[in-house]
Amino acid sequence: MPKLSRRSLLRAIAAAAPAAAIPKAILSQGANPHHIAPGPFQPAWDSLTDGYQTPEWFRDAKFGIWSCWGPESMPEQGDWYTRNLYLQGSKQNKFHVANYGHPSKFGAVELNGTWKAERWQPEQLMDLFVSAGAKYFVALAQHHDNFDIYNSRFHEWNSVRVGPKRDIMAVWAKEARKRGLRFGVSNHGAHAWHWLQVAYDYDPEGPMQGVRYDAYTLTKADGKGKWWDGLDPQKLYTGRNIVMPDGFTTIAAANQWHEANDRPWNEAVPTMDPAFAENWFLRCQDLVDTYQADLLYFDDTELPLAQYGIDLVTHYYNSSVRKHGKVDVVVTAKEIKPEHVGSVTLDIERGKANGILAQPWQTDTCIGDWYYSRSLLDTHTYKTPTFVIHSLIDIVSRNGNLLLSVPLRGDGTLDEDEHAFLAGLASWMRVHGGAIYGTRPFTVFGEGPPDAAASGTFNEKRQRPYTTEDIRFVTKGDALYAFAFVWPNDGKLLIKTLVRGSAAFPRPVQRVELAGAGRIAFHQDGSGLHLTLPPHAPNPYAYAFTIHT
Repeated sequence: MPKLSRRSLLRAIAAAAPAAAIPKAILSQGANPHHIAPGPFQPAWDSLTDGYQTPEWFRDAKFGIWSCWGPESMPEQGDWYTRNLYLQGSKQNKFHVANYGHPSKFGAVELNGTWKAERWQPEQLMDLFVSAGAKYFVALAQHHDNFDIYNSRFHEWNSVRVGPKRDIMAVWAKEARKRGLRFGVSNHGAHAWHWLQVAYDYDPEGPMQGVRYDAYTLTKADGKGKWWDGLDPQKLYTGRNIVMPDGFTTIAAANQWHEANDRPWNEAVPTMDPAFAENWFLRCQDLVDTYQADLLYFDDTELPLAQYGIDLVTHYYNSSVRKHGKVDVVVTAKEIKPEHVGSVTLDIERGKANGILAQPWQTDTCIGDWYYSRSLLDTHTYKTPTFVIHSLIDIVSRNGNLLLSVPLRGDGTLDEDEHAFLAGLASWMRVHGGAIYGTRPFTVFGEGPPDAAASGTFNEKRQRPYTTEDIRFVTKGDALYAFAFVWPNDGKLLIKTLVRGSAAFPRPVQRVELAGAGRIAFHQDGSGLHLTLPPHAPNPYAYAFTIHT
C-alpha cells in the first residue's frame, strides 16, 4: 500500500464522508471541515484538467442571457455602487450623499433594505429572454457586496431575510427550466473581503473629514428595534481586514492607498481572516447544490480563494457525475493558465478570442453597465441589436458562446429601450437561430481585413467596423453557413475562401439559400463563391447564407 501524506489522507477522508463524520481530532489539526462529493475528480488542477469535457448542451446553446440584479441596482447608478459610495469624490459617492446621506449614516446595510423587487415579473421577463433567443439563463447569486440573492444557509444577509423577502434564485430557476432553458448562477463574492473594506474608511476632506463610515462602528446591538434587528453588520462588511489608517487629508492620497491595498484583484485566502474562505465555500456549495445549477460563473482569475475554489469545482463536477452519470455542468473562469486549459471553461469579459480556440469558451458582456444605469436610458446609448448580433456571429465562429447581461432596474423591470433592444434581437434570432444553435467551427472562422483588437478581456471597444469583405463561417451537419455583416450596394458578394476545389471546401456548391429570402443565384470559380443578392436586404442586422454541396 502506498504511503499517504497527511494532506492526501485528509483529502481522501473528506471525499469519502460528510464533514460531520470526520474525527474531531483530525479536524483540529487544520483540515477543512467542508465536504467534497466523492467521485472521479480529485481536488487538484491535474485531475480537473484531465477529466473534464465541456458538455454538448453548452456547445449547442451558443447564447445566454444574464440578469445582474440586486441591491446595487436600486440607485440606478451603474457598476460597483456599494464600493464607490464610500470613495469620497467619486460620481457615485456624490450621488449617494445627495440622495441617501453620508456613508457614516447610510451605507450598504441601509441600501440593502431599500431593495424590494416590488415590480418584478419573472414570468414575463423569461418569456422575453426566450423570445430573444436565449438557450440558457444566468442569475446573479452573490456580488462583491457580500449579499446572497438566495435562501442562504450560511449567510444571514440574503434576499429571504432582507429586502424582497423572497428566494429570488428559486424563482429564476423555476421560470428558466419551465421554458426549457439551462440555468446558471454567478458568484463574485470571493473578493468581498477586500472590495468592501472602504466601508470602514472616512472622508479625507470636507466638513465630515475623519468621520468613520458605518462599517467601522456598527454592531449587531445597533440593530435593536430597527428593520435589521438580529443581523450582524460585520458579517456583511467582512470585518476589519485592510482598514485605511487615520491621517489621510486628501482624496488623491486616499485613492492611491486604496489602489495599492484594497483594490488589487486578489484570489488568495485572506491571511487576516481565513474563515472567510471557508464561509465562502459553504455558501457557494449551498448555492449549486440547492438550485442544481447547470452553470457556475466565477468572476475570478482562474478559481477563487486558492484550494477552496478547486475544492468547490471538484464537488460540483462529482455531484454532476453522481446525478447524470457524467459531468453535465459548466464552470467559467477568466485568464486560465495554459497548463490549466480544459479544467474549466474560459470566460472573456467584454472581449473575444483572436481565432478558433480548441476548447469551447464564452464571452460575457452587457448592453450597458452590469448594474442598471439610468444615464444610459436618458442618453439612449445601450448597445444596439446590430452590435450584439455581429458579436454573437463572430464569437460563435470562433467556437465561443455569448452570455449577454440585460440589467434590471431595482424594482425588477426593464426600461423602454431595453424592451426595444430585445424585440430587435428576437426578430433576427427567430429567422437565423438555425444558423447559430448547434453549430461548430469551420476550418477557418472567417475572412476579411485583420482584426484591430488583440485577443482578450475588455477588447470589444476596439473592434473595427465590419465591411462587405468580412465573412464568418460555421457548420452543422453537411451544411456550411456563411454570415455577412454588411449588405453590398451593388448586390454582389464574394466569399474568397470558397474557391472551387479549395482544400477548405473541396466539394462544388450546389445550392445557396439566404435566410429570410430563399434560394439565390451564384457561381463558383477560382476567385471564390460569387453571390447575387436580392434587391433589398431581408433584415437590417446581418445575413446568413446556407451553402449546400
